[in-house]
Amino acid sequence: MCSIMGYCSRNAAFNDFIEGFNRTISRGPDNSRIVETRDGLLGFHRLSIMGLTPSGMQPFKLGDSYVVCNGEIYGFKKLKEKLSEKYTFKSESDCEILLPLYQEYGTAMFAMLDAEFACIIYDGDTGEFIAARDPIGIRPLYYGYDKEGAVIFASEAKNLAGLTDKIMPFPPGHYYKSGQFIRYCDIAKVDSICHDNLETVCRNIHDKLTAGVEKRLVADAKVGFLLSGGLDSSLVCAIAAKKSKDPIRTFAIGMREDAIDLKYARQAADYIGSDHTEVYMTPEEVLSSLETVIQLLGTYDITTIRASIGMYLVCRAIHEQTDIRVLLTGEISDELFGYKYTDFAPDAAAFQAESQKRIRELHMYDVLRADRCISVNSLEARVPFGDLDFVKYVMSVNPELKINTYGKGKYLLRLAFEDGDYLPEEILWREKAAFSDAVGHSMVDYLKEYAERKYTDKEYEGMREKYAYARPFTKESLLYREIFETYYPGQAEMIAGYWMPNREWEGCDVKDPSARVLSNYGDSGK
Repeated sequence: MCSIMGYCSRNAAFNDFIEGFNRTISRGPDNSRIVETRDGLLGFHRLSIMGLTPSGMQPFKLGDSYVVCNGEIYGFKKLKEKLSEKYTFKSESDCEILLPLYQEYGTAMFAMLDAEFACIIYDGDTGEFIAARDPIGIRPLYYGYDKEGAVIFASEAKNLAGLTDKIMPFPPGHYYKSGQFIRYCDIAKVDSICHDNLETVCRNIHDKLTAGVEKRLVADAKVGFLLSGGLDSSLVCAIAAKKSKDPIRTFAIGMREDAIDLKYARQAADYIGSDHTEVYMTPEEVLSSLETVIQLLGTYDITTIRASIGMYLVCRAIHEQTDIRVLLTGEISDELFGYKYTDFAPDAAAFQAESQKRIRELHMYDVLRADRCISVNSLEARVPFGDLDFVKYVMSVNPELKINTYGKGKYLLRLAFEDGDYLPEEILWREKAAFSDAVGHSMVDYLKEYAERKYTDKEYEGMREKYAYARPFTKESLLYREIFETYYPGQAEMIAGYWMPNREWEGCDVKDPSARVLSNYGDSGK
């Protein structure tokens, strides 16, 4: 991960910029640089992943133009080879190709990228700033306007606190130019349904996910894997283990007394032959890290916060105890293949619409969690299930095949990897358990009990009323909102609201986001 920031005004206050920018130095602790252009400021905190030499330091310059980018551009060497006919490159960094691409193709370049990225370009010829973000929003970017109406971009909301009255997430799949946000890719939109048969669909899922993992193994820094023991992270690890010469390094976390996933993670690790590390967390750590986690996340969402505590603590251990710099994770599978609650979808069209909604909002929930928990510990997240080719294909598959008519969630994904000796049957066909529950049911219970003790019923009813937007509906949600407002006062609209099952569906009108409360949870927690 890296951190970028751009203050698009000739009147930008340098000291204010520095103060805001340095709040995310943990994203890029290796080196920092700020460039003063004729029309504003650009800043870059570097975490060295590709092109580790000083020549890979940003901002990159071409003529009077500059770029800063937090991203990984897959297959950049082919683009670089073509551009080398006209441009001279000074580093092995993938992001050095961006200015030549912009010079050649303008804003059409963004649709050409197979990448997880957020970038800000200063066009030295026009004096204009252009910003863009990848189609899923895997890399973070926020924006706001100062009192004079100048736009400011930054990797995290905390960079912008005090510089703008309203902070908002930069919309994924868009670029900003001439005061407008222009969509260049709607990754969730399907122009035509793919009617491949079941065998072809499964073969394509297998091949495209394998390619997505393989390209994310390429790094000049050391790579590790988060292994929860669930289907998604286990598949990523199993594919990587087959593609790697040496045993991969895997990490799992849980409560010592009731972590469902630790035993399954250990089983998966033994099966694929990984160098496996277990991290245990205590009730005291859960509660003492809560405020830190909400501050680093910039959210009040219940399920995001619950799931982030374990992820934050395991990433902290990886940062403190290893020299790993890159982590592959299993996010974005649920949005494509279904949650426990999408088993209640009334029909295939409803399933597809829900999937599209979740993909478009991912940057505010699971993707945000993965980015912040990993980056605050000076690591980079890579998400194979977010591979653009993979996502586009799965979204286009006939939803009649994706909806759960099989008596088993994520049937297509499981079937795609049934052959090839990837995972033990017990894990490949295991029911899903939510990560926040699977690291230990007691963890969620501790949080709920703490919130119950903190507020009387009367205090809860009175305090929740002051929030008109995304009003808290449990004592736990009030606790999180109060902490959020301490660090991000009046910025609740950065998040679309609480992540909850679709309450319009029969069986989903629940008051807790955990799959544990659903009638079909069954054996997921065993």
